[in-house]
Amino acid sequence: MSTVVFAYHDVGCRGIRTLRRVGVEIAGVYTHDDDPTENVWFGSVRKTCAELGIPVRAGADMKDPAEHARLAALAPRAIFSFYYRDILPQAVLACARVAAVNLHGSLLPRYRGRAPVNWQLLHGEREGGVTLHHMVQRADAGDIVDQEPFPIGLDDTPTDLFARVLVAAERVLERSAVAVVEGTAPRWAQLESKATKFGRRTPEDGRIDWRQSAEDVRNLVRAVTKPYPGAFSFAGRERVLVWWAAHAADAARAPARAPGTMLVRTDGVYVACGDRRLLRLVRVELGGKTGDALEFPGVLRDGGILVGSPEGGG
Repeated sequence: MSTVVFAYHDVGCRGIRTLRRVGVEIAGVYTHDDDPTENVWFGSVRKTCAELGIPVRAGADMKDPAEHARLAALAPRAIFSFYYRDILPQAVLACARVAAVNLHGSLLPRYRGRAPVNWQLLHGEREGGVTLHHMVQRADAGDIVDQEPFPIGLDDTPTDLFARVLVAAERVLERSAVAVVEGTAPRWAQLESKATKFGRRTPEDGRIDWRQSAEDVRNLVRAVTKPYPGAFSFAGRERVLVWWAAHAADAARAPARAPGTMLVRTDGVYVACGDRRLLRLVRVELGGKTGDALEFPGVLRDGGILVGSPEGGG
């Protein structure tokens, strides 16, 4: 049951270990070189393969015909992709004699594309999951093999969801990996009318627009909190990173204030949002120091305004 795996991230590490445990032979693994500009907070596929004695190749150009030939020589019955960051060319998929499948961090057809965990938090979803599906030349659009759902809590962060993704991924592979290799796994088409797709996120996407509702702003904050770059705003020319925010205990609408206006109370610094509800700045960072917003009275002051850019726009 020889296979080839394309893998990255903690999901890649867990997927490789699970395949080994259920008796799937891995002839080789392809992974990415780490990006030196990225905060690499997740596990190393290279190290996992070294520990398990599996040949691993990093940084290969999968559009190169020579790489196709190298892969074909491994004669894989199946190809598995676990959080590999590129869409694999058809010439690569064709090397699999039985199936080429990918593990994706959402309940497809919703949240196709990059960063599904972050997008689901941003949109306030209450259920997530993983999907094992056949790979085609459109991102996450192939027939489904298996799915495993899990709940998303109101205070969950990306690391909370990734922990659940790992457990769900393991369950799916325990149920379906051997059947994929043997060619006996079920498959069903995705309903295109239900499909949603989102692109990669960048640090700039963490810019807060206080004209949005308090719930939408809070969801942005938790979607990009550590280990991600964080949500941010500006008090004058001071950049304010918001690592956590909470709704005011009193959910009533506040008196009319311009979005971004700060209100200092004894229990915290609050910010008015577009729906006239208040968010408390629970944990912020200014000038390399992190703490409650009350610890920065010179910058985060009553009546002050948080804006989208240091020039005061947005």
